[in-house]
Amino acid sequence: MIRLGEIHLRTPLSGEDVRPLRAGDRVLLSGELFTARDAAHARLVDLIADGRPLPFRTEGSVIYYTGPAPTPPHRSMGSAGPTTSGRMDPYTPQLLAQGIRATVGKGTRSREVIAAMQKYGAVYLAAVGGAGALIARCVKEVEVIAYPELGPEAIRRLVVEDFPAVVINDVRGGDLYREQGPEGDRV
Repeated sequence: MIRLGEIHLRTPLSGEDVRPLRAGDRVLLSGELFTARDAAHARLVDLIADGRPLPFRTEGSVIYYTGPAPTPPHRSMGSAGPTTSGRMDPYTPQLLAQGIRATVGKGTRSREVIAAMQKYGAVYLAAVGGAGALIARCVKEVEVIAYPELGPEAIRRLVVEDFPAVVINDVRGGDLYREQGPEGDRV
């Protein structure tokens, strides 16, 4: 059930920020988000396995699964709709163990990822699919910080203001999609 009202959160997120969140809460994120998709996730997990530092501070960070379109004139970023999150599931538990507090995408997560969110105190948020141009308006700054050769899949640091999302999976194992039934995953 989506609760009325919006919860304003500023990154980096702490355990105290995410613990009260419940599946169905609407949030507005402000601060830094980092974009990463499949290819970048594979590289990040390789760095973890090799004991090497990651290209951004992970403690309290939020990863947004997107590959933005080219930037039009007078904008910070092109359309930036969410990517299907399940594609990152093989890598997500390792990143949550590094202190990531939230991931943002679309679609359901695996049981392993949901268990890792409970273990490490993280949440999964959904951004509205099909609203990439509107979401991009929340982006105030963009900087490629790693893997520029990956093009749209490079890791970017975004500074956002009031980025809208809905809590799908909370730290207690709540799952908005499961609670809402088969129609629930159309956020």
